[in-house]
Amino acid sequence: MSEHASRPPTPRKGPTELPSVTEDFRLDGCNTFGLRATSRYAVAVDSEDALAAVLTDPVHGGLDRRVIGGGSNVILRERYDGLTVLMRVRGRRLIDERPDAWIVEAAAGEDWHDFVGWTVAAGYPGLENLALIPGTVGAAPVQNIGAYGVELADRFDSLRAYDRETGDFVRMDHAECRFAYRDSVFKHQPDRYVVTAVRVRLPRPWQPVTTYADLRARFAGGGADDPSPREIFDAVVAVRRSKLPDPAVLGNAGSFFQNPVVDAAAFDRLVAQWPDISGHRQADGRVKLSAAWLIDRCGFKGARSGPVGVFDRHALVLVNHGGAAFSDVMALADRIVAAVCDRFGIVLVREPLVL
Repeated sequence: MSEHASRPPTPRKGPTELPSVTEDFRLDGCNTFGLRATSRYAVAVDSEDALAAVLTDPVHGGLDRRVIGGGSNVILRERYDGLTVLMRVRGRRLIDERPDAWIVEAAAGEDWHDFVGWTVAAGYPGLENLALIPGTVGAAPVQNIGAYGVELADRFDSLRAYDRETGDFVRMDHAECRFAYRDSVFKHQPDRYVVTAVRVRLPRPWQPVTTYADLRARFAGGGADDPSPREIFDAVVAVRRSKLPDPAVLGNAGSFFQNPVVDAAAFDRLVAQWPDISGHRQADGRVKLSAAWLIDRCGFKGARSGPVGVFDRHALVLVNHGGAAFSDVMALADRIVAAVCDRFGIVLVREPLVL
């Protein structure tokens, strides 16, 4: 056990006393978009036992139940007539140190960015390209988060989750999670599994990933030829802060739309009409387009519609200028989808989950 580690909470033995349930709970501060929202009931859980007890509690048996972590990738409706479970299970630790990898685990309620910073500081590099992504560890596999040339799936080992169908805690490996671009089994079965801990496999020896254009330019232009994990971590943080709004200052859910992927023939047709269109060829021959480029060309970058708008430095980010509600966000999102489809024949897919 590393001196830097803190052991995740151990499930309690015997009957578990239910945590205190709050009625008419305001969720404005529980989602990074800062949307006005209320849950009929809410409860915070800090252990696996508490989670299982709340999800099977017969007192609130007739109510729908949902679990929210950091609320960084959700769009909340104004009223939820059910029980919102706030994931607060904490802890992180080194599980194993092998010749070819470090196996590191974090509980679902841990802040993702803090976890990444801890791994770098503790000498377990490999996640530094995923720095400053908002949200909790438990949300990371749901979306298969990715940035600057690395996806969670590239570093994933396994996870522990509560299976609401069977009432058991299960361990799921890479194949069972069915990772794809911003996708996983958890998005296709959203009401079945609740992630409680995630293990990552950080390869040894460590190799820097600087293939992303902004990182390549930063290190080739006057920086280190062989950057350290901390230098990459700091560079990613700097790049993200230069492009993306701080949710604490301007409410947002990060990238609001996925970058669409088209076949090569479709991309060639788009290039013939728009020679400057942005696209990156994938290993399977398809091309990933820039949703931000498409939205910008439709004139939405920096646009505002009442309390919501499109960030003026990144067209992929919708923002809350203050007092926005679910209907405001979805109305603007629908306008953007319609405009991009009308002009380019491409249907954008929303990234955040609607709850």
